[in-house]
Amino acid sequence: MKAVRTLAVAVIGLITVAPLYWMLAVAFSTRSELLGGGELRLWPRQLTTSNFDRVFSSFPVTTWLGNSVAIAVATTIISVVTSLLAGYAFAHLRFRFSTPLFFVALATMVLPVQVIMVALFRIVVGLELYGTYWAVILPTAASAFGLFLARQFMLGIPRELIEAARLDGASQWQIFRRIVLPLSRPLIAVLTFMSLLSSWNDFAWPLIALRENELFTLPIGLLYLQGQANSDYGATMAFALVNVVPMAVVFLLFQRYFIAGFARSGIK
Repeated sequence: MKAVRTLAVAVIGLITVAPLYWMLAVAFSTRSELLGGGELRLWPRQLTTSNFDRVFSSFPVTTWLGNSVAIAVATTIISVVTSLLAGYAFAHLRFRFSTPLFFVALATMVLPVQVIMVALFRIVVGLELYGTYWAVILPTAASAFGLFLARQFMLGIPRELIEAARLDGASQWQIFRRIVLPLSRPLIAVLTFMSLLSSWNDFAWPLIALRENELFTLPIGLLYLQGQANSDYGATMAFALVNVVPMAVVFLLFQRYFIAGFARSGIK
């Protein structure tokens, strides 16, 4: 039985890694090797960085990368703060209509973003934010799933600790800052990575909300590149690799916190 599980994990791992491996191989292949046909090889005969040179010299990749970082970081900070505060409120505070409000927030998770795009666009235009970073940041700054995850995690914090702090005269802010936050580090890691990943890979809404080429993010830039050089597979994969690497590095560095956060939140 153990051998079967090991084999299954190995097969799933190979299926998961195969597209990334192929992207890496194509990104470092010469153009002549990619277009020359002939024998299919799992690794290029000669490694080259010409695809990256061509991408960075022909397109403002560094600008798009900076835009992605700025939007993702701002969105993540606001999203994590709102999720933590709302999760604490729904988990440990008693207020009117708390349960209906929580289920209404969860109900928004089933709505695809395409359903609310027109309403979001009208709001952004009405606030005179269209074509700015804030047009992308603010509509995604609160996450229903982040709220759910934070609430589930904080329900696991012993209520006795919070009640003891209240008896000692601590305010709600002091309880949140000195007791809840230190115990929520795995949760903060999970929320941070989820928000970073979602914002980093977001394509549909930034495509609508941003109108200037200089404000494009990497996913929009990749579409722009494909339109300009649709047969240049090496350049396309090089650009895609630039988009993938930052999130892969973040995940590898903080994966143990993500796993701990999911486990303690009850998410399997």
